[in-house]
Amino acid sequence: MPEISRFLGIIIRMMFIDDEQHHKPHVHVQYGDYKASISIDGELLAGYLPSKQFKIVVAWLCIHENELYKAWNNAVRGLPFNKIKPIK
Repeated sequence: MPEISRFLGIIIRMMFIDDEQHHKPHVHVQYGDYKASISIDGELLAGYLPSKQFKIVVAWLCIHENELYKAWNNAVRGLPFNKIKPIK
């Protein structure tokens, strides 16, 4: 599963051709031992993240919404997508 971004110990990934289980544009998030699937619009689809990290991810999703939808459209067609650089 290709990594799209990494920041504050949070890893964001997006799978290729991954629209069957959740039926919604989403990312896979890992923070330590925690894993979750979160839609680009901020809905928790599966798994769990601590509240603080969940809020950070939702804010990041909002900031990068356009880039994420472009990446999602490529990913569901099996095409490569660009990484999103973290804000420093």
